[in-house]
Amino acid sequence: MKTRRKLISLLSAAAVVAAGTGLIVGSANADPGSDRNPGEQVAWKVPGLTGKQATSLEDDGFDLVDYEDDGSAIVIGDEKVADKLRDKGMKPKFLDTIVKPVDKDYKDTADTYYGGYHTVTAHEEHLDKVASEHSDLAKVYDIGDSWLKTKGEGGHDIKAICITKIADGDCEQKPDSKKPRFSMIAQMHAREIATGEVAWKFIDKLTTGYGQDDAVTKLLDSTEVWVVPIANPDGVDIVASGGDNPILQRKNANDSAGDCGESKGVDLNRNSSFKWGDDSDDPCAETYQGTAAKSEPETAGLEEWFQNIHPDQREDDPSSPAPNDARDTMITLHSYGQYIIIPWGFTEDQSPNDAQLRALGEKMSESNGYKVGTNGDTVGYSTSGTTDDFTYGQLGVASFTFEMGADSGDCGGFLPVYECVDSTLWKENEGALMTAAEAAKAPYAE
Repeated sequence: MKTRRKLISLLSAAAVVAAGTGLIVGSANADPGSDRNPGEQVAWKVPGLTGKQATSLEDDGFDLVDYEDDGSAIVIGDEKVADKLRDKGMKPKFLDTIVKPVDKDYKDTADTYYGGYHTVTAHEEHLDKVASEHSDLAKVYDIGDSWLKTKGEGGHDIKAICITKIADGDCEQKPDSKKPRFSMIAQMHAREIATGEVAWKFIDKLTTGYGQDDAVTKLLDSTEVWVVPIANPDGVDIVASGGDNPILQRKNANDSAGDCGESKGVDLNRNSSFKWGDDSDDPCAETYQGTAAKSEPETAGLEEWFQNIHPDQREDDPSSPAPNDARDTMITLHSYGQYIIIPWGFTEDQSPNDAQLRALGEKMSESNGYKVGTNGDTVGYSTSGTTDDFTYGQLGVASFTFEMGADSGDCGGFLPVYECVDSTLWKENEGALMTAAEAAKAPYAE
């Protein structure tokens, strides 16, 4: 029988609005699309749904990305998708375009697309350049292969960078490090393109700020920061191949399950080995979990890397908390919704460290204004086989998912205008990332 993630009935009826971000928010009731291409992928807001109805949409293959406090869902698709929703008796309303206008004066290079976003190759070269120019602060590691590389069809290594003031024994892939560690991954979902750029800016902030910025210097003297800016390189290649009209590839490039067109691949954030198996088994669904836990080389590489850099500080029983003196923090960057999500994702039950995770999340929220909570408190649905459940559930690392950006507007959605990375997304998350890294020494401390 087909398994599925179960949408959670939310208790609050209030919509979440993050103040002070300067975002340009589109209207859910106005459709400027009389001149829109009927085949253009846009965001539709579908009001008045029960959790069962929203679940049914996902089971039927709709690209459902959010189920909101007011009972409405956001679905991605073209006019034909909207017609299918109408055939079900639903009333989709145009929310926003996905692809935003690109500055006509900007000309992309071989290393950029869509107005300035960096390709996988550019990210790889950036890591090597940083390590070369700051050899006292940074080391780059190959932590695994993409699916295409394992098939001999091109592809990429998955690259991680370790940043700290390097002393003997630092930046080694061993869990018993002298310093606590903060780890961060980005662009696991390839179409969430701003996440890789925020990772790029965080790397530069640390390596150029050492000795100049007191907070950065103090952090790197005491803590190792590990960053994977592109966790799904094959998928990002597909996105970038669209140039100024990026392809909305979410998953990796694994097309072995058959012809799914632009919906091929496995959702790497449903493929982790911790509590895998309660998401979609439809290969063409955007949340397809794969044929087995950790079936994808990207997932296997990331999990091995996490286990190499973070000690196991938690019992296997999900009800056993990480101890108060456990160390290390982890953030996985995603888009969108302006949320800081804490475990658990696989169940509606609170994790045994729920209060401590919420407390640290609230400290991070002081910088970005994001809503803190579990899946049920935020996106409105449960998930299995996710990265943050793995790092917390398997290793006891204080783990969080950032859903960066608003639902709509030039700085919202999956493909925000490139200038929004500086003006909004990096600006609002810079302090939150520093807070997470600074907490690595004692994230559960009262």
